Amino acid sequence: MLKNKKMKFWFIVGSQNLYGEEALAQVKKDSEEIAKALNESGKLPYPIEFKSLATSPDQITQLMKDVNYNDDVAGVITWMHTFSPAKMWIAGTKLLQKPLLHLATQFYENIPWKTMDMDYMNLHQSAHGDREYGFINARLNKHNKVVVGHWKKDEVKKEIADWMNVAAGYIASQHIKVARFGDNMRNVAVTEGDKIEAQIQFGWTVDYFAVGDLVAQIAKVSQKEIDSTYEGFKKIYNMDIGENDPKFYEEHVKEQIKMEIALRTFLEAGNYTAFTTNFEDLYGMKQLPGLAVQRLNAEGYGFAGEGDWKTAALSRLIKVMTSNEKTGFMEDYTYELSTGNERVLGAHMLEVDPTFASDKPTVIVKPLGIGDKEDPARLTFNGSVGSGVAISMLDLGTHYRLIINELTAVAPNEDMPNLPVAKMVWIPQPNFIDGVKAWIYAGGGHHTVVTLNLSVDQVYDWSRMVGLETVIIDHNTNLRDIIRDTTK
Repeated sequence: MLKNKKMKFWFIVGSQNLYGEEALAQVKKDSEEIAKALNESGKLPYPIEFKSLATSPDQITQLMKDVNYNDDVAGVITWMHTFSPAKMWIAGTKLLQKPLLHLATQFYENIPWKTMDMDYMNLHQSAHGDREYGFINARLNKHNKVVVGHWKKDEVKKEIADWMNVAAGYIASQHIKVARFGDNMRNVAVTEGDKIEAQIQFGWTVDYFAVGDLVAQIAKVSQKEIDSTYEGFKKIYNMDIGENDPKFYEEHVKEQIKMEIALRTFLEAGNYTAFTTNFEDLYGMKQLPGLAVQRLNAEGYGFAGEGDWKTAALSRLIKVMTSNEKTGFMEDYTYELSTGNERVLGAHMLEVDPTFASDKPTVIVKPLGIGDKEDPARLTFNGSVGSGVAISMLDLGTHYRLIINELTAVAPNEDMPNLPVAKMVWIPQPNFIDGVKAWIYAGGGHHTVVTLNLSVDQVYDWSRMVGLETVIIDHNTNLRDIIRDTTK
C-alpha cells in the first residue's frame, strides 16, 4: 500500500513583548493547553506541535525558515492570542512555502461580563489580533485558510482536520511522479498539457517510457509469484468463470497478475506514484492492463487511461487527501435522460477503481472490443453511494483550470447484467441539466477523479494553495455566472 509519510503541524501563537513576562507566560500556557486538547480529542488526522510564541520579526522569520526545511512539518497553524502587530509577520510570511491556517479563536468561549476588566481584555483580545493578522495575509495574497470558532467545538476540529488532509495532499503533490507507458491517445485534445508548467505549479514530475520497457519487466515475473497471487484472489474476490473454458479463464487472469507484478516493480524502482497506459500503444503485450491497474489503484497508485497524465497525478493527489477511500479515475459514459430521473453512468473500459466498490468485486474475463488484443480480466462491482465531487483539470494554453462538480452518487435504477465493467451512477449539482451544461461550458474533460470522501471546499482549498483557476459547480451554481466567468 502506498502511504503518505507521517507529518505534523506547528502551532505558532502571536503576541508581543509589550504585555510583559507574566502575560506571555499565560499566553504560552493557554497555547499549550489548546494544542494538547486538540491532539487528545482524536478528531485530527495529524498531530499539532506547539512550537513557539511569536513576538518579534526575527523570531517569526526564523520559524518560517525552519518550517520550510523541516520535511516532517506539513504546515503552520497560527493563533493570535493577543494583539500581534502584523509588520512583524511580513518577512516570515513571505518566505513561508507551506500551507497556512489562521485559527481565529480565543481561549475562553464566553465573555465574563460582570468581572471583565482591562487586564482581562488586553490579554484575551483575539478579535483584535485576528483582524491585524488577517490584513497582512490578505495584503500578501497568501491564500491561507481561516477557521473561526471556539477550539473545543467539534465543527472547528472538523474544519481543521479537513484542512490538514488537504495540506498533506499539497505536500505529497510536490513528490508525485507519473510514469507514462506510451503517449497520449491519438487525436484526443483534453488529455494534452504542459508538463513543465505542471511541475512548476503543482510539483508533478511526468516521465515517458516506451511500452517495451514494461514488456521487458513483464518477462521477468516468476510463475511462482503469479500462482501465489492467483490463489490469494480466491479469498478476496468472486471468481466468475462464466462461459469461458476454465483453463482459458485462469490463463487470462494470470496474464493480468503478471502485468500487475511487473507494473508494481517498475513503479517502485522509480519511486513513481501514478501511471498511465494507452490502448493504442500495446506493442508486445497480450492484453490491455485492466485488473492489473485496478489492483494497483487499490494500493493507492494514481491512474488514468489514454495517456492522461494530468488525471493520473490528480488521482494520486486526491487519494492522499482521502487516505485512498472511495476515490479514483472515472469517466462519464452515458446518460439516463428520462424526465425527473436524469443521471450519469460513470465507468471505463476496464480500470474502475475498486475503492469505490459497494459489494465484493468479481473477477471476470470478457472481450474488450477495442485495442485488438486478448480478452482481458477485470474486476466488476457496483459503486458506492453518497455525496462527493467530480474533478477535472484542463490546460487552456495560457493556464490550467480546475473544475469541481458537487455530486450525489446513487444506486443504479436496475441491474446491468450485460455490462462487463464496474460502474457508478451519480446526479450532478445543481441539477442534471445545469450541471452538465456548466461542465461543458467550462471545458471539463471526459476523464475525472471522483471522490466520495472530500467536499468541494477541501478541493478548493488545495486549488488556492497552488494558485489554480477554479470553477465550482455546486448547489449554489448559477449557469449564467459559469458562462460569464469561463468565456472571457
